[in-house]
Amino acid sequence: MPNTYTQLYIQIVFAVKGRQSLISKNNREELHKFITGIIKNREQKLLSIFCMPDHIHLLVSIKPSVSISDLVRDIKAGSSKFINEQNWIKGKFSWQEGFGAFSYSRSQIDNVANYILNQEKHHNNHLLN
Repeated sequence: MPNTYTQLYIQIVFAVKGRQSLISKNNREELHKFITGIIKNREQKLLSIFCMPDHIHLLVSIKPSVSISDLVRDIKAGSSKFINEQNWIKGKFSWQEGFGAFSYSRSQIDNVANYILNQEKHHNNHLLN
């Protein structure tokens, strides 16, 4: 086969160090835009993103030439530096080590994207139950 064809859809989840609630609603959109830029610069496609105060969910269509670990490393490093340069928190912001990465088929993408975009509702319902 002369060309490479892939459909790799990965949900990535990682947390603020110590699971501290440091990402405010006021800064969420700006952080989303910054992380979107990191992913685009790595020539990957962001399908969905949502930052909760203490963690983040991303859904990415990823090329096989890029390792998930390298992409997450770049997102964490770039966004940590950005948050610290913006002085959004007192002290130094950082993400926890490690991450979760979960693959999905094309038929699941809309459900996963909606799940990510409705994180606030999902977490609030979880707290009520």
